[in-house]
Amino acid sequence: MILAIALSVAMRPKPQSTKPPALADFSVPTAEEGREVMVIFGEVWVDDPNVLAYGDLRTTPIKASGGK
Repeated sequence: MILAIALSVAMRPKPQSTKPPALADFSVPTAEEGREVMVIFGEVWVDDPNVLAYGDLRTTPIKASGGK
């Protein structure tokens, strides 16, 4: 029984480590010169956005303190 458990643990597939998304992975539409800037009030659906600013796109390392 113990041998079967040890064998199944040793033979199970190892999960692949995935890389976190980088700034290049995000596709944010940007402003183009000569294009009009829409002023929107309330909640509406925009088919073709012209984004002038989009959040805080900086990467900061995660600092985890171990234990107490």
